[in-house]
Amino acid sequence: MNVTISLALYQPDIALNVGAAIRLCACLGTSLDIIEPCGFPWDERKIKRSAMDYVDLLDLNRHTSYTDFVKSCPQRRIILLTTKADLPYTDFEFKEGDILLAGRESAGVPEDIHQNAHARVGIPMQGKARSLNVINACAMVMGEALRQTVSLTK
Repeated sequence: MNVTISLALYQPDIALNVGAAIRLCACLGTSLDIIEPCGFPWDERKIKRSAMDYVDLLDLNRHTSYTDFVKSCPQRRIILLTTKADLPYTDFEFKEGDILLAGRESAGVPEDIHQNAHARVGIPMQGKARSLNVINACAMVMGEALRQTVSLTK
């Protein structure tokens, strides 16, 4: 299975969510980009504790800024996961090479990143619900992106 979809977290606030993202990406065979600064001190020991032994099973890239991140992937589409999207992720056509970008748990991403994303997708919510845990949302959208793009062969 050759997976080219990847996940990026923009300035994550919660170390445990980074650990969960590491485990998600390791299990699905995708890479993970962390766009700093993080809202917590990056402590390898704490990250490894929350990610268990999965941190060594994936390609983990840390970027000092959003600009640095964008420079690292010039030919790839950045698909923003956002509560402000009109397009449900299930109606979007994902392509090999797409990067799913999730914003900060506390504030999302700045408006310029919203405007410069290649696409913005959301998860429809029931009633007064506003949002899911960021990694739960990433897992849902990643599952659909992989379903559309990865052919499983034995």
